[in-house]
Amino acid sequence: MAFWSAHYPILVVVIPLLSAAVCALLKGKSLPWALTTIISAISFLISIQLILAVNATGPISYELGSWAPPWGIEYLVDPLNAFLLLIISGISTGVLLYARESITSEIPEKQQGLFYAAYLLALTGMMGICITGDAFNIFVFLEIMSLSSYVLIAAGAQNDRRALTAAYQYLIIGTVGATFFLIGVGLLYVMTGTLNIADIASRFSDIEDTRPIRAAVGFLVVGIVIKLALFPFHIWLPNGYTYAPSVVTAFFAGTATKVSVYLLIRFIYTVFGGDYSFGIIDLADILLPLAVIGFLSMSAVAIFQKNLKRLLAYSSVAQLGYMVLGISLASESGLTASLVHVFNHAIVKTGLFLSVGCMFYAVGSVYLKDLEGIGQRMPITTFGFVLGGLGLIGVPLTPGFISKWFLILAALEKGSYLGYALVVAVLISSLLAVIYIWRVVEVAYFRSPPEGSEKAEAPMSMLIPCWIFILGSFYFGIDTTINVGFAEAAATFLLGGS
Repeated sequence: MAFWSAHYPILVVVIPLLSAAVCALLKGKSLPWALTTIISAISFLISIQLILAVNATGPISYELGSWAPPWGIEYLVDPLNAFLLLIISGISTGVLLYARESITSEIPEKQQGLFYAAYLLALTGMMGICITGDAFNIFVFLEIMSLSSYVLIAAGAQNDRRALTAAYQYLIIGTVGATFFLIGVGLLYVMTGTLNIADIASRFSDIEDTRPIRAAVGFLVVGIVIKLALFPFHIWLPNGYTYAPSVVTAFFAGTATKVSVYLLIRFIYTVFGGDYSFGIIDLADILLPLAVIGFLSMSAVAIFQKNLKRLLAYSSVAQLGYMVLGISLASESGLTASLVHVFNHAIVKTGLFLSVGCMFYAVGSVYLKDLEGIGQRMPITTFGFVLGGLGLIGVPLTPGFISKWFLILAALEKGSYLGYALVVAVLISSLLAVIYIWRVVEVAYFRSPPEGSEKAEAPMSMLIPCWIFILGSFYFGIDTTINVGFAEAAATFLLGGS
């Protein structure tokens, strides 16, 4: 057992990567799903062991090929990426428990092996981005994640041909973001002669005032916020979430954009350093206005959507604004608030998209006009959606309340008119969330179902995972030991080392 535990940092990436090739060869609908679920669960268990080990003994360094860094590639596990590994693998496993019947209804059986192979590659890319300590390796894993994401979104073309357009749009915009990121990494390499993140950070203060480094920071930040879907770079996300298969939407909503938030935090605090990022060049002057405009405008746009998945997609862009706002406050409390919301939003939004997937399974549509009276036709599913909606709004006892409470406290620490203005903006956005969630409630409970329609809940294999996320979100809104505890540990580690 000790032998395997020593190699956990590489196994959490290699196991899903190798399994993807096997999965592509499997036929039928049961074997590919079973293999993918087992592999994701193994990654989740390894992630739990890694975060416990990091919290007990400190960061873990793993040298690939026994080549010591900075010459060799290093995988480094610290409180920040251990937290993200836990979120990604946990969300993935929960979604896969739900996936079998949902995918069967949306993807032809002969394509399911390839679909699950692409899913495992996306999981590999996300886990690799988080755990690698090499800047170019991040780009490699970013491309693995992106290419498989394009395939997964395009799989929705079986139900709506617009999925192909959405995938192509994401491909074009994602390529621009990846190119910006790669140029930034290239400039860092030219100036430092190394790709190891820790080594770059140790040399950064000697070259931080040079023009190439300022350009590198610009390219990296812009590339990451494109991938992150921060307003106004969010144009790819609504279509991608709307037309992708239900399982893909739920998986990406809980993980993909969170990986980009991780990258933004990693480069700002580990590579550039907080003093440089918010002192010398003051990224807050750019990030903070975009975050506020994003969560206000996207919450307003969500109100007018006629498609439930698109409504939640615009809500996701708004929630990303909260995360970036926490980062741009440039404080330990702000960073803690951002990381708390990364966890809380992942749980809540995954549960919401899974409940929408149940509606699509039973009704065949997620347009609000087709969901009239859905509260009577699918009472269990609809009630779950409403409970999840309370989390988006930020009602007490939900994780959304915990996130906004920490964000408001961080804003008030500013002790100026700006801090009070940010609190007002967060409250206004919450009121807008009440409106767009109420629109769904009004359609579901205050309109009559179509004549001849009957109760038709989704299978228990879909309902149980959905409710695990919904009830789990309430658990994390009451007991904050895991979400707040790990977030505080990560924030303290980053600021202590910056």
